[in-house]
Amino acid sequence: MSESFDRAPGAARGRGRGALESGGGTRPGGSASRGSGSAQQHQPGGLFPQQEPLRPPKTAPLGTGMAEHLQKTGIPSGSQDKVPVPDSGPEKAEPQLAVDPVATSNLSVKAPEFYPPGYNQNFNQNFTDSSFENRCDGYLTLAEYVQDFLNHLTEQPGCFDTEIEQFAETLNGWVIADEALQELVELIYQQATSVPNFSYMGARLCNYLSHHLTISPQSGNFRQLLLQRCRTEYENRDEATKGDETTRKQFHAFVLFLAELYLNLEIKGTKGQVTRAEILQEGLRELLNSLFSNPVDSNLICAVKLLKLTGSVLEDAWKEKGKNDMEEIIQRIENVVLDANCSRDVKHMLLKLVELRSSNWGRVHGTTPHTEATPENDPNYFMNEPTFYTSDGVPFTAADPDYQEKYQELLEREDLFPYYEENGADLSGHGELYFDEIDDEMDPEIEEAYEKFCLESEHKRKQ
Repeated sequence: MSESFDRAPGAARGRGRGALESGGGTRPGGSASRGSGSAQQHQPGGLFPQQEPLRPPKTAPLGTGMAEHLQKTGIPSGSQDKVPVPDSGPEKAEPQLAVDPVATSNLSVKAPEFYPPGYNQNFNQNFTDSSFENRCDGYLTLAEYVQDFLNHLTEQPGCFDTEIEQFAETLNGWVIADEALQELVELIYQQATSVPNFSYMGARLCNYLSHHLTISPQSGNFRQLLLQRCRTEYENRDEATKGDETTRKQFHAFVLFLAELYLNLEIKGTKGQVTRAEILQEGLRELLNSLFSNPVDSNLICAVKLLKLTGSVLEDAWKEKGKNDMEEIIQRIENVVLDANCSRDVKHMLLKLVELRSSNWGRVHGTTPHTEATPENDPNYFMNEPTFYTSDGVPFTAADPDYQEKYQELLEREDLFPYYEENGADLSGHGELYFDEIDDEMDPEIEEAYEKFCLESEHKRKQ
C-alpha cells in the first residue's frame, strides 16, 4: 500500500502523460512505451482506458488537404470508422477523423444571365438608337415594340423622363391608322390594370401621349379612346363588386388606375388653363357608391385606397362647386363600421381614414405669406434662436425680457474672440494668429512609427 502511494500529490493524473513523456515509465494496471513514429493501445486492464474518437462530421472543410490524407492512408472517403493516428512527436497527437468529401456544385460562371419573363435583351440598345429604323429594328409588330417598352418602364421607372420623348416620336411614325391607335390604348390599359404598381406610371404615360401623339382619326384621339375603354369597365361596376374574387381583383385594379388618371391626366382649356377631367371626378364618386353597396373586405379596402389617393383633391373640387359629397361618404363609412360584417382590421382602416380626413388629409397650412411672424402671433418664434451666456454662466435667449442689456454686455467682452463676429464668420483672413501658432510637425517618435507603418503597408500591397 505504501509503495503505491509513494509519489507526489497529483502524479499519474494525466492519463500517463508524464510517464510517457519521461521515456517509458510504468503506471499501475498497465504499461505503455512510445517510440518515434509508433503508438500502442493501452491494455484493457489500465486505470484510464483510451477513449474512442468522436464521430466524424458529415461534411469536410474546403480544401484538398483532407482528401490527400485519406488517399495516403488508404481509407475510403465515405468511411466513418476509427482512423489510426500517426505519431507526430513526444506530444500526444489529436485523433484524425475521416469525413465525407465536399459535394461538387453544378453552378458555372459561364451560365447565361437571368432575365425576367417578357424581357428583351436587345430592347435598350434598339431604343437608344437615334433613327426610327434602328429603334424598330427587330420588332415585327407594334404590339411587340410597345409591350417591350412597357416592361422596360415597369422594371426601370426612372427612365420615363429620359426615354418617353423618343418613344412618342417612334409611335408617331408607326401609329398611322385607327386600328393601331386602338391597339396602343388596349396595351397600355392592360399593363396598367394587370401589373402591380404600374397604375401611376401608366397614368403618366397616358397623359404624355395624349398631348404628343399627332394622329387624330375620326374615331377619336388617344385620350378619347382611352376614356371610352375605361367607360366599358365602368359600366359593369355593379356586377364586378358582386363577382368572384378574381373579378373583384381586376375591378379594383381598374378603380385605382382611374384614380391615377384623375390625378395625372391634364386637359388644356381654350384659354390655356390646365384642368382635370370632370367626367373622371363623377366616375370616382359612382365607383365609391358601388364599393360601399357591397361592403365585403376587398371592396372596402379598395375604397380606402381610393380615398387616401384622391380624397383631398376630390373634397377640394366638391367644395368649389358647393357640394358636400365628402360628408356623405364619411357618414356612409361610419355606418359601415357600425353595421357591416367586415373584419376588425378593415374597420380599423376605415376609422383611420375618418381620422385622416378630420386632420385635413394630413395637410398642414403654415403661416400665411402676407403675415409676418412675430412673438405675439407665432408661439415658435424663439424656438430656433441661439442661446448665449453671461459672464456668470447664466444662459439667456432673445425671449428673455432683459435680452438687450445682457447682449450688449456680451458685445463689450468681444476682446475674448477678436477675430470672429457675432455669427461666427472668420474676419482674420489669411495668416490668422491662432492657427499660425499651431505646430504642424509630428513628434520624432510618432513620425518614425508613421513611416514604418507606410512601408509595411506598401510591402503588403505588393505581395
